[in-house]
Amino acid sequence: MRQPVQPPASGFYGLGIAPGILEILAQLRYATPTPIQRQAIPIAMQGKDVVGVAQTGTGKTLAFGIPMIQILARTKGRGLVLVPTRELALQVDEMLHAVGRSLGLRTAVLIGGASMKPQIQAIGKNPHIIVATPGRLIDHLNQKTVTLGNVHMLVLDEADRMLDMGFLPQVQKILQAVPKDRQTMLFSATLSPAIMRVATANMKLPVRIEIAPSGTTVERVTQELFIVKREAKNRLLEIILTEHTGSALVFTRTKYGAKRVTKAVRAMSHSAAEIHSNRSLGQRRDALDGFKSGKYRVLVATDIAARGIDVQGIELVLNYDLPAHSEDYVHRIGRTARAGAEGHAISFVLPEEQREVRSIERLIRKSLPVSKLPELPPARTHHPLQRPIHRVSRTRFGGHPHHRGAPPTGVGGTSYFGGGAEPRTEGLRTNHSSTGPLRPRSEASRRRWPCGALGKS
Repeated sequence: MRQPVQPPASGFYGLGIAPGILEILAQLRYATPTPIQRQAIPIAMQGKDVVGVAQTGTGKTLAFGIPMIQILARTKGRGLVLVPTRELALQVDEMLHAVGRSLGLRTAVLIGGASMKPQIQAIGKNPHIIVATPGRLIDHLNQKTVTLGNVHMLVLDEADRMLDMGFLPQVQKILQAVPKDRQTMLFSATLSPAIMRVATANMKLPVRIEIAPSGTTVERVTQELFIVKREAKNRLLEIILTEHTGSALVFTRTKYGAKRVTKAVRAMSHSAAEIHSNRSLGQRRDALDGFKSGKYRVLVATDIAARGIDVQGIELVLNYDLPAHSEDYVHRIGRTARAGAEGHAISFVLPEEQREVRSIERLIRKSLPVSKLPELPPARTHHPLQRPIHRVSRTRFGGHPHHRGAPPTGVGGTSYFGGGAEPRTEGLRTNHSSTGPLRPRSEASRRRWPCGALGKS
């Protein structure tokens, strides 16, 4: 007779999880709960509403997925999970299936960019849990292909992102369509006044669980900035991709920028794929699956797809463009250092982007170090997407490759955007030419952007 797996006391045992699910978690090699899981699961098991504030990559899906699967197994109600993007919906569904498949769990995924017919067929099979994006769920409600009167548990995942994307009207309409006596869980990486208004108006005395202050970044991510002119970004990107040999996730602000950067990366002889709103659902899934499997070393994405990227082992996140909103910086770099691993985040900053950097620093309550710009290859006189003849050095400073677990070197240990240690000024120059020796700056020029200390914000 097979004996059930008994997790150690330091694991999921003692959180109120049923033995059958504990055995599944052990088989999936989930040995130790993350902080958000350890705190949220017991409260959710009691049927209480939960507001969870945690960084991306901290295991929020299991934090609500385990209680939802266990509670719905003994009730007649249905679960509803609202997420902002198609990719995140597929990731959540994959995780729910991993835990609930052997228990007979049925799910339906309702997302835009996919045919309505198979979604209607999935709804007809009476799923236990529906995972949906707000816009597509509203489509089904309008066509009366789904009813929400039997929703027993509701989860608003990545709630801040849903509001940032303008889904508040759809979310409010959905909240009016579900029963008032439901259990509600809301998870977010940041906790804005708008999020609090949604929670206050639609939740019953929620228990607030804040694993890290709103807006903080993942602890195991080392971060650095490069002050670089727009026309030199591709040359700096080539050096960094040569130096960092692992997988890289590159963010651009626009879909057109993503296309251009993807072409440039391929011209550098690196395999690359792109994810943005102009790509079909099938193309986005193929790109993400190829990135997961290692077919593509570099994935170029816009912020609209950032929340759906949950890939283990991403070594480098590179902000080719700073995000339009400071909160997106947190979500972007949260794609690396997933599940306790280490990661590295690099941002390209234009000389005139002082305000954007200071806004990010205020949000994350941390000064971002500026690294010395390496000597870049000469500007290309041929087509910018052709492979360059010049071969760049494999390291940024002429030594061993940069170790992603170590703090940035050179000028990189110092912030020039407020706070932190006294800035080092040797070797800095007044202009930002990409080549040639560096000359010291005058005392007056050190106080100007980008290399002068701006003081605390």
